[in-house]
Amino acid sequence: MRDGEVVAPHERLSWPLTIGLGLQHVAAMFSATVLVPALTGFPVTTTLLFSGVGTLLFLVITRNRVPSYLGSSFAFIAPLLAAKESGLAVQLGIVLTAGLLLIGVGVAVKALGVRLLDSVMPPVVTGAVVLLIGLNLAPVATGSFAKQPLIAVLTLGVVLVCAVVGRGMLSRMSILVGVLAGWVVAALTGGLDAQRVDALAAAPWFGLPEFTAPMLRPSEILLVIPVVIVLVAENVGHVKAVGAVTGRNLDGSVGDALIADGLATSLAGAGGGSGTTTYAENIGVMAATRVYSTAAYAVAALVALVLSLVPKFGALINTVPDGVLGGATILLYGMIGLLGVRIWQANRVDFTEPVTLMVVAAAVVAGVGNLTLSVGGMRLEGIAWGSLIVVVLYPLLRKLSALRSRD
Repeated sequence: MRDGEVVAPHERLSWPLTIGLGLQHVAAMFSATVLVPALTGFPVTTTLLFSGVGTLLFLVITRNRVPSYLGSSFAFIAPLLAAKESGLAVQLGIVLTAGLLLIGVGVAVKALGVRLLDSVMPPVVTGAVVLLIGLNLAPVATGSFAKQPLIAVLTLGVVLVCAVVGRGMLSRMSILVGVLAGWVVAALTGGLDAQRVDALAAAPWFGLPEFTAPMLRPSEILLVIPVVIVLVAENVGHVKAVGAVTGRNLDGSVGDALIADGLATSLAGAGGGSGTTTYAENIGVMAATRVYSTAAYAVAALVALVLSLVPKFGALINTVPDGVLGGATILLYGMIGLLGVRIWQANRVDFTEPVTLMVVAAAVVAGVGNLTLSVGGMRLEGIAWGSLIVVVLYPLLRKLSALRSRD
């Protein structure tokens, strides 16, 4: 391969180079993929297993047209934390339901075209839901931060320095570097939980991941609505971004991508892993290397499968203390929320328009304030109410406003 030469998705470099690029994709996805199960209480090795399986399925279903890695989705953090006290089986029911709904959306897009999404989920809706997910998690981040403030400050500081001053992979892996630095300091100062350290010592090097069957409960179903909206937005945006960096029109693959991610998420929910989504981090790697070969993603998926067979690795991730998580998530959750603002900016959403202003205002306060009400025995919290407000009221009030303008 000559410098600057482009390697297309269906092409492959020599296997040594392909393996090296695959490992680079593992490094790009790693910190985010393991952070989600660490935050939500999911088994890390099981999540890695379904991440690898999901990526391979994605490549097959999209017929190697959309080079992508499926890692843990941050959209699941809020509903999974809300259902954490109900147990892992109920959390998995949320993941499974989201996956099945996403498959349904993918089938509809394949049948009716990608423009269907623009009419059902305009930027006002998707931006508001993403903002709600990030800001609703703020109390979780600050609570963890306050438990070990010195370690949290150190972790946050390292993440910021690496992200702002660092270059290349150091910048892309700033969260992982910050978490490692915080963990080392916690280990040296007695900040690790003794029981988790003992579990790490007792964990075997090799073994199968932990599998758990899901449990579906009606009271948790509405928590899935914002997740599906975000997953759709992420997948559509990802396909368009990959099309931009590869110089190809991939709009025809949007339906396949949604079905593939929905299937991967459904399998994870059925077996014990966290939900998946396409990763922007890996698009950055492709843009930097100009190597779009799907073979490198297959290598990355196989590496994730190998790591899933190391229980000691999962036990190690479980030792990450609250202060480290607080330092990382106080930044991460804010960044998730601001992604919603970026969606609004990129699509020039007009907040001087009364319907947009009032609906989003009500939705944001309901979501951030964690409005909690019971309806028919179902206990619904802030994200569900905020999402319902913007998903239902926005199109309804837009139609009423249009009717009034005609009169």
